[in-house]
Amino acid sequence: MKQFIFVRSFLKKTKLILILIFLSLWSGYSQSKNPFVIQADLNFKNEAYFDAIDLYKKGEVKEKDIEEKGRINFQIAECYRLDVEPAQAETYYKRAFKLKYQKNHPKLYILLADVLVEEGEYESAAENIKKYLEIFPNDKHANILLKSCEHYADGVRNKTKHLIQNERQINSEHYDYSPAWADINHNTIVFVSARDGSNGDGIDSRTGDSFMDLWSTTRDNNGKWSEPQLLPNSINSKDNEGPSVLSPSGDEIYFTRCPRMKKVDLGCAIFYSKRKGDSWTQAKKIKLKPEDADTLSCGHPAMDSEMKIMIFAADFPGGYGMHDLWISEYDPREENWMTPVNLGPEINSIGDEMFPYLSENGDLYFSSDSYEGFGGLDMFKAKKVGDNKWSDLENLRYPLNSNEHDFGIILERNTDRRGMFTSSREGTKGHDDIFNFNIPPVLLKYYVEVTNSETGDPVPGATIKVTTIDTSGGIIDEFVKTTDVDGTILFNEISKGKRYIKHDLIYEVECQKDSFLVRKSKFSTFNLEDNKTFYDPFEVQPVSEKAIDFPEVQYALDKAELLVDTLQSSDTKINSKDSLDFLYTTLIDNPSIVIELQAHTDCRGGDDYNQKLSQRRAQSCVDYLISKGIPAERMKAVGYGEAKPKMEGLECDAISDLSTVEEQEAAHQKNRRTQFIVLNFDYVSKNN
Repeated sequence: MKQFIFVRSFLKKTKLILILIFLSLWSGYSQSKNPFVIQADLNFKNEAYFDAIDLYKKGEVKEKDIEEKGRINFQIAECYRLDVEPAQAETYYKRAFKLKYQKNHPKLYILLADVLVEEGEYESAAENIKKYLEIFPNDKHANILLKSCEHYADGVRNKTKHLIQNERQINSEHYDYSPAWADINHNTIVFVSARDGSNGDGIDSRTGDSFMDLWSTTRDNNGKWSEPQLLPNSINSKDNEGPSVLSPSGDEIYFTRCPRMKKVDLGCAIFYSKRKGDSWTQAKKIKLKPEDADTLSCGHPAMDSEMKIMIFAADFPGGYGMHDLWISEYDPREENWMTPVNLGPEINSIGDEMFPYLSENGDLYFSSDSYEGFGGLDMFKAKKVGDNKWSDLENLRYPLNSNEHDFGIILERNTDRRGMFTSSREGTKGHDDIFNFNIPPVLLKYYVEVTNSETGDPVPGATIKVTTIDTSGGIIDEFVKTTDVDGTILFNEISKGKRYIKHDLIYEVECQKDSFLVRKSKFSTFNLEDNKTFYDPFEVQPVSEKAIDFPEVQYALDKAELLVDTLQSSDTKINSKDSLDFLYTTLIDNPSIVIELQAHTDCRGGDDYNQKLSQRRAQSCVDYLISKGIPAERMKAVGYGEAKPKMEGLECDAISDLSTVEEQEAAHQKNRRTQFIVLNFDYVSKNN
């Protein structure tokens, strides 16, 4: 497994406890007298799973012993599982069940559950996990896998807004995975592929496919990818090349290579090459492994933008599971990489942590098969919390993660909303494919509808000025439109990709039309996660000799005192200052108007008394507005007493003719009012 683990390490790896069981079973392999099975067992030991499958099947036909037939079917299932063929693995695990193999080998329950999860059969997987936990209740992997099954439906319901698309221009019918940015503009990628044209000759005995090489492709301005090109022989060899990382400028590459030597167990290693003109230097191995540990593996390099730290996956001693993430720093004086350090239990688990990637802000992305998730390898993110420290692990959720293997994520420039990753999910062209993902932009619009406040008719030709302001109060932009024949405007798209309304800004709006009072509005676009259309129904007030109403102002009985927070019998509070605030806003929005503020009483009481009371009430309103900062010269307080009923039919004699006391009181109430008229538009502030 070590030989190939970092090229096809998207495979569902065997847990440490399974390795121990395999070792305990190994003595049984040599006892078989079936030559097909003997050779198949040797192939399995050397991770030649593709070659082993055919031999096991031939041997199973000739095998008479039921227990051995169960073991052979189990081994076939293991080959399929380790080569990421879960449906085939399920078939042969179930055949092993029928042959009662689970009686002496209860691990069959959990292994079947693993592949059932990969197929999305969570209920069946949970049933097998529970049977396994009856025997091994403290098995950590089994308990985590059961939680994944139980929480899967919730995870799908709470999915993110990502859209996933297969990069069909890049992918082939073979394995295609682990993209890495190869230029500073993020328009070229280097990726791993087993497509036709590989440098390695023959068929890989583990996968039954060609050997893996590194290929590159570039997208044009329309997002179309070019025909992938094989990297030169100084990088690609007849061995398997795997995941890579390049410098921001694309002139240095660190990549994985898994050398092959007959009868020698060599682990994968990380190699380095530098661009020289149009060619690359001969790749050299980076010394990261402990002394005398050639059989160990390391690979999947990830680096920061300054190329000073490297994070990679390895099965070095001192880890927490099968493969951990380790970090090494570059020593410029010695011109080599320092002794790797394990990233610790906040990142690493009992299983496999692989395919690391460092984002522009230093956050760490990687894949793991041993935290609660959706099945197979899931992608996770850990926030940078200090120098070479990461924590606050979070699953990237569905649909970035699926029930199958998801790994090898990279992000587009200056965003975590778009990028690429690899998956074996349904919909691939071959085996593993490269997918792109994005969260569609939240589109914001602004819709204005202007109507005459008195008639309700639309107001065409009204000018709408929208001013864009940042959080510091600085003006960023300003745009003006006029309402159409229906009195409406939609501020949507200026041109392709450019919009009027953007995120995290403040918008101040002014609605203006000749012979109407100005109306203003404000809205902000912070923390929005869904498309939204902001709506302003401006009801603009026409200006004429006619008095203008505003929210009712009430006073103490027979006094000029404004009623504030006074409880009425209906349990509602009166606050006349709130009513006057409407007029305050009108004066602020229309800084050039001078008004006459009018107060009226009903006709009960003496004429002289009512006139003086109304004058005091009008002055109370003006005094309040002055206290709010409105200049006194912009307002004239006039009390009209009972001299100007609100409308025809509300004269004193007419009210007396009404049939009920209630009707009379309602009529008097209409006459008791506070209004204003616009005297002129000539006011100029002294400050100007």
